[in-house]
Amino acid sequence: MARIAGINIPPHKHAEIGLTAIFGIGRTRARKICEATGIDYAKKIKDLTDADLEKIRDQIALFTIEGDLRRETTMNIKRL
Repeated sequence: MARIAGINIPPHKHAEIGLTAIFGIGRTRARKICEATGIDYAKKIKDLTDADLEKIRDQIALFTIEGDLRRETTMNIKRL
């Protein structure tokens, strides 16, 4: 099972769908990540190599996701 950004990605799902398990990544952003890394978005997570997963991790690091995004959203709501 692949672990990206502290989240276990379901191995039986396609890359595009599996990445949406991460808070802050939807279908559009997942597809853009796959295109930027050169990975076929229809490829299953279990079929990705360690090098592919590392490329995905590098691309995801460019975005605000998971805890940081939740914290930012909460602070924005409190500020209103």
